[in-house]
Order: sequence, then structure tokens, then C-alpha cells
Amino acid sequence: MKKFLTLFLCLCLLTGIFPLTAFAAPEWTENVSIEAEGGIVIDADTGTVIYGKNIHQTYFPASITKILTALLVIENCDLDETVTFSQNAVYNVESGSSNMSMETGDELSVRDCLYGLMLQSANEVANALAEHVAGSMEEFAVMMNEKAASLGCVDSNFANPSGLNNPDHYTSAYDMALISKAAFENPTFVEIDSTTYYDIPKTIRNTEGRTIYAHHSMLKKNDSRYYPGVIGGKTGYTSLAGNTLVTCAERDGMKLITVILNGHQTHYADTKALLDFGFENFQSLRIADHETTFTSLENDMTIAGLPSSNLAAISIDKDAHITLPKSSSFSDASSSISFDMKPGDPENAIAKVLYKYGSRTVGTAYLMVNRPVVSEPAPAREPGSEPALTAAETQPETQPMIITTPAPAETEPVAKPAKEPVSFAVPSVVWTILGVIAALAVIAGIIAAIKIYQEKKEEQARLIRRQKRLKRFQDAGYSATEFDMILEQRRSSYTTKRKKRRRKKFPFFK
Repeated sequence: MKKFLTLFLCLCLLTGIFPLTAFAAPEWTENVSIEAEGGIVIDADTGTVIYGKNIHQTYFPASITKILTALLVIENCDLDETVTFSQNAVYNVESGSSNMSMETGDELSVRDCLYGLMLQSANEVANALAEHVAGSMEEFAVMMNEKAASLGCVDSNFANPSGLNNPDHYTSAYDMALISKAAFENPTFVEIDSTTYYDIPKTIRNTEGRTIYAHHSMLKKNDSRYYPGVIGGKTGYTSLAGNTLVTCAERDGMKLITVILNGHQTHYADTKALLDFGFENFQSLRIADHETTFTSLENDMTIAGLPSSNLAAISIDKDAHITLPKSSSFSDASSSISFDMKPGDPENAIAKVLYKYGSRTVGTAYLMVNRPVVSEPAPAREPGSEPALTAAETQPETQPMIITTPAPAETEPVAKPAKEPVSFAVPSVVWTILGVIAALAVIAGIIAAIKIYQEKKEEQARLIRRQKRLKRFQDAGYSATEFDMILEQRRSSYTTKRKKRRRKKFPFFK
């Protein structure tokens, strides 16, 4: 019965019926404010929302739209491809908006265009790139919305590649943070976006070429708004959108992304306030450095007759992080296991561990298992020795016969070539069993930890009760030694009474 109850508890924990929570964790501070209508700061490694204001309210994004445009271009083009500027691309822009003085028929590489897009915020360049990738700006907008949806965006709709005013072109601080997170995970995007200036080759209107400079002031060391650790970002402004700004910065191993929407000339001050708040109050911890529950299986465990030495150890994803307040510790976060794996998850992942701080998701990590070790190839046969018979050669004569042509009499018999070593493939059911056993082992450890915690709590309660009793006795004039003697007498009296009751109820008991 006890084994059944234990198994039932394990299954309940696996399915989340009895969720575990951290005890006495420090509160998640939100002691920061911004002037913009909408804003957010997230941990770029975990996606954890550290602070947000109206994060799902929709606003016009203006030119920070170009972050999504650049990401799509990088994912769908070779940087050395040639982009030809059409008349529609050059002149289908608002008068006076950011541009790079391109003309119909100009040709630049995708690489040059991306620098013009991100540093100069050139709108005709955004149009030309969209036409180059999708054939038209309308089709490119379809790609933008599909990409945003794949990243988890739910509040956005994009109608053009530049971010110029359009009633059907909007996003939220949360969605823009997701898009920016994906962009800053792309090394090519980071290389381009972190550059402060770039030389554009000659064009029809600029026969000697030109140098363009980044608009984001926090990137420039000679600017009063420079922020140490800034990686990159994108500015934006239209009369309807107000000031918009995306910024990515890294400090002490923690990378943060901020988004400001509908700012009122305070977008840089708001960004600095969010970055300072995040870096001063929060930390990013590598899960593998702190998590010990999911490290490995017992070395002597066997599964379906296979020694675990043929299987790689189960371990936590070494690149996964968790975001926590600096005043807390790793143990303050609770974890749960999900075996609901999706097609985009790593091939050798058998489960996903979800970490929460209170009700807030602060990180995820995969449980990884490597491929089985391939069996060693058979040792080379010594000259003159007979090869060992294979399973096929020892089958009964009812098996199909293989006929070979005999060698001529005057020649020496031809030695049969050694067969290729056969790789040992572990059945998929073994991996399933392995995952279940690992999960049960984890849950058993958690249950044991809870039991130890409860025992310590009960022991502490007993000590508190004893101290209260002792104080009452001392107040009445008894010493600690007399108190102990009274307790011992009560225990002896209680034991004697129990024995008498048992003898009366069961006369045969002695």
C-alpha cells in the first residue's frame, strides 16, 4: 500500500496536481517609473519581464519596425546579393522622412543596405530590401506578421517595412521585446546594429560615396547619453508614434533589452532608468551552475538489460539561465517538469524544466540526453586465423542459400573480407523508460526534501513548546534540572498507563 501511495504522489507531482512553491522568497521589486506611455525591460537570455508599463497596449512603433525588417532580410538573403532600387521603393515614402538619397536604378549589396537601414534608418532602403526579399512591400508585410506570430507576438500587426504612419501598423512593448530578443540572438544583426558608422559606396546622387552614422545616442561615447555596456538598438519617431526606442545592454554577465513606446522626449531618460533598475536589482544565473537535481542517473542502473554506461548522463541545458532578484537565491524559485515537447525543441531533449518565482516565469531549461555509445568495432583478425562465423552464417539450412563462384584451382583461396561493424541502436522505448525513471527519481528527491523540511519544522515547534514550558516553570520557581525531571516522570507515567491499557484489552499481552 505504501509503495502505491508513493507512486501516486509521484504521478500527481508530474502532472502538477501538487505544485511546489518556494518558501519566504523576497518580493519582486518594481521600484521604478517611466514617463513614456508604454515600456518594458526584459532579460534577453530568459525573456523574463523584469518591469513593464502597459506592456500589451498597442502603439505605433515608427522606425523600430526596422529591427524586424533587418532580421527577416538576414534570415532570407546572402549579404553579398545585389539590391536594385525601384522607383516605387525610392519615392513611396513620406516627404522629409529619413533617407539615404538613393535614386531609381541604384544598386547596393544587401550588407550595405542593412547598414543604411539600421544606422541611417533610411526608409527607401527598407522598401528596396522588402521588394528584394518578397517581390513587393505587401508580401513582405505578410512575412513580417508570420515571423512575429512565430516569436509569440499577439498584439501586433505590421503593414510596411519602414514603420511610417499607417493605422494598421502597430505593436506592443511586450511584442517588440520578443522581436528584439530574437534579433539580438542573431550574430549578424548584432554586428551591424552595434556599429557607430559605416561607409556607403558611391551612388547616383553621391558619386564619391558617403559615411553614415548611428542615430542611437547611447552608443556614442562622446555623447552625454552614452551608456556603458550598450550593445545596440534602434530609434524611431513619427508625429503619431512619438519617440520610440529599443536598447540592448550587457553588464556583469546579464543582458537586458528595453522598449519605449509613445515617449515624450524622455525616451533616453526612461531607457536609462529601466537599465539601471534591472542591473542594480536583478541577476542572471546559469542554471547548470546551481541545479543539482537533474545532473545524472546512477552509474550502476540498468534499463531493459542495458548498462547505463552505454547511455550518456542526463543533464540540464548548459546555456539556460534564470532571472532572480539579487536579494534572493536559486532555491527561492520553484520548478516543474513538462514532457510536452514541441517540434522546435532540441532533438536530444527529453523534457523541459520550468522555473517560477511566485507566479512569474523566470526561466526554462531542457533536460538533455546524448546519443548511445556505438559499440566498438571488432578487433582486426590475426593473419592465418579463421574469421568468426556471423549470425547469418550459422542459420539452419532452410535459409536461402548464397552461391559464390569458386576460385580457379591454381589460385589461392580468396579470404572473405571482414564485415563492417554494426552500430548498436537503442530502441526508442528505452529512452522513454529512461526519461520516466529520471523524472521519478527527481520527484522522489523532492518528496524527500519536503519530508525533511516538515521534520525540521516539527522539531523546531517541539523546541519552542519546550522553551515556553521551561519559562513557565522557571517563573514558578523551578530550575531547568527540576523541569527535566518532571518531564521524565510524565513520560514514565504515560508509558506505564499505555502498558496497563494494553494488558487489560489483551490479557495475553505481556
